[in-house]
Amino acid sequence: MKKRVLLAGESWMKHTIHVKGFDSFTTDEYEEGAGALIAALECGCHDVTFMPNHLAPEQFPSTEQDLEAFDVVLLSDIGSNTLLLSPATFTKSRRTPDRTALLAEWVLGGGALCMIGGYMTFSGIDGKGRWGQTALASVLPVRCLDGDDRVEIPQGVVPEVLEPDHPVFEGLEREWPFFLGYNRTVAVDGAVVAATINGDPFIALRQCGKGRTAAFASDCAPHWGPPEFLDWSGYRCFWNNLVAWLTA
Repeated sequence: MKKRVLLAGESWMKHTIHVKGFDSFTTDEYEEGAGALIAALECGCHDVTFMPNHLAPEQFPSTEQDLEAFDVVLLSDIGSNTLLLSPATFTKSRRTPDRTALLAEWVLGGGALCMIGGYMTFSGIDGKGRWGQTALASVLPVRCLDGDDRVEIPQGVVPEVLEPDHPVFEGLEREWPFFLGYNRTVAVDGAVVAATINGDPFIALRQCGKGRTAAFASDCAPHWGPPEFLDWSGYRCFWNNLVAWLTA
């Protein structure tokens, strides 16, 4: 069944300084990493709204009515400050809604949410993701660690499926491709750890109030999610299975 999906995050800007002897100059680039995931969900006939990081501070839903326009929210490599600090609050010192609390209430009322790993989700690099310090932490299937939670595995690591009969794995091979890193978390009571990576939660699922949440501990795209994952025959199937489970 077609679902309305909001994918927030998965974009970045690079500011590079080039030094050539006595002279130097700078270049700027904007990049997105959502293409493979969007294509996978659209292949499943879902309606995907992509909201890159630089637009989310102002455009991410700030009312319950705004959130009701979606069936599923995916947060991928987006820091909590991006939702907490809208331009009205950060630059004009105005009171605005806590959108992490709004998301948590939306889930409890029947919404569906997945947090996907990256340098700015869960605790993130240098602890800057800070999701464990927000209201949304109360509905996640995992507990975020204090400080930097990245586990870099340049030699690659293959996740282990613990619940092969779970609906999120329907139609998939038991063996997954390797990953190059992930966010380390701890499963909360009542969560189902459907797969692990390096002994830590890789895919964790939770029924929370009337809604459901999921945690995917690695990237949906490079660099932790290598081309072997994006080109994997199960890539599209998995994400569509996950959306189906979240909204069941």
